[in-house]
Amino acid sequence: MILPLLAIGAIGGLFSGLFGVGGGFIMVPLMMAWLRFDQRRASATSLLAIIPPAALSASLYGARGQIDLLAAAIIAVGAIAGTPLGALLLRRLSLVWLKWLFIAGLLATALRLVVVAPERSGVLEYGVVTVLGLVALGVLMGVLAGLLGVGGGIVAVPVLIAVFGVGDLLAKGTSLLAMIPGAIAGTATNLRAGLVQWRESATIGAAAAVMSLVGVWLAFLIPPQLAAWLFAALLLGVIVQMALRRVPPRG
Repeated sequence: MILPLLAIGAIGGLFSGLFGVGGGFIMVPLMMAWLRFDQRRASATSLLAIIPPAALSASLYGARGQIDLLAAAIIAVGAIAGTPLGALLLRRLSLVWLKWLFIAGLLATALRLVVVAPERSGVLEYGVVTVLGLVALGVLMGVLAGLLGVGGGIVAVPVLIAVFGVGDLLAKGTSLLAMIPGAIAGTATNLRAGLVQWRESATIGAAAAVMSLVGVWLAFLIPPQLAAWLFAALLLGVIVQMALRRVPPRG
């Protein structure tokens, strides 16, 4: 099983660094397809595995001035609050509902990336509405992290770009840093529920961390519009794969 684990981690880590996400959006369906994990096991394993690549990628973005520390802190507060709720829903909802919630989130993200052209420049203009919006974004990220095993970057990055007017690289770096506390909180909840697979998570996380270095390098090399279209195409591929896969109605 070691080779599929390394491959899943490498793919997830590449996209983590390139797109500013945890990588769970691709690792979860790959674990379901290649390792025959159900949604719950895949989500819990992914949530722990995304922490190393997110931390390493965030440090690289930060080294090049592409992280808004205040925004990341505000988002993280909301994420910490939302992640336990998502982890609770993970144990309560049927696998069919989990699959279609995941698909809906991916589809919305793909459409957003196609419609909104990202820019390299752009910073946050702070105010009461901005702060409240960042907290709400964090809560949503946290729920997604606990529920679906993703860092929430698949929502945070396009929202930061389209709604808050943040540059694409700054959005990616900020998203990566902000998702780490929520992923840790969600993993703690999953640990108490006995859902975490330590060996699988460690193997995937190590491979993901290494490949995230390549992803960050590509993020600064590829034009923002091309990166957005590539991301949208990847999400659509995952959507098709998951829509065709049958799961038991209860788990």
